[in-house]
Amino acid sequence: MDKLWAPWRIKYVSQKKDSGCLFCKINKQKKDKKNHIILRSLHCFVVLNRYPYNNGHLLVTPYRHTSDFEKLKKEEIFDIYKVMIKIKKMVKKVLQPDGFNLGLNIGETAGAGITEHLHFHLVPRWRGDTNFMPVLSETKIISQSLDDLYNKLKKENK
Repeated sequence: MDKLWAPWRIKYVSQKKDSGCLFCKINKQKKDKKNHIILRSLHCFVVLNRYPYNNGHLLVTPYRHTSDFEKLKKEEIFDIYKVMIKIKKMVKKVLQPDGFNLGLNIGETAGAGITEHLHFHLVPRWRGDTNFMPVLSETKIISQSLDDLYNKLKKENK
C-alpha cells in the first residue's frame, strides 16, 4: 500500500463537525483572509475551495441561502456572472492556465458536496494536469498552498 503523508489533514478529521451552512457561516464571520474569501460583491462572494480539484479552484456563491438557481433574482444572476468574469481574468493573469472548467452541481447525485447552498465552480486547467498520479494511485497533487494563492489573487484584486 502506498502512503501519502499529509499531517495537516489531522486538524480536519479530528475537529467537531459544524452544523449549519458552511457558506453562510464564513460569510457572517467576516474573516476573509482566514476563510480565503478573495472578493465580495453586492450579491455574492468568491472563496478558494479548501479541497480543490485543481490549483486555483474557486467557488462563487450568493450571499442568500438557496439551493436552487431558479430562485435567484435577476440582479443576483447578473452579479454572479460579472464576478465569474472578473475572477476568471484574475486567475488567468496570476496562474496562466490553458483553459477553465465552469460548473454547477445541483444535488448530491450530481456531485454537490454542499447541497444546501448554491455555488459555482471555476477550475483552472493546464495541458497535462491529469497525469499518472490520479490515474494509477487515485491521488491528485495540488502544488500551491491556499495561503500563497490567496495572497496572489488578493494582490491582483486591488
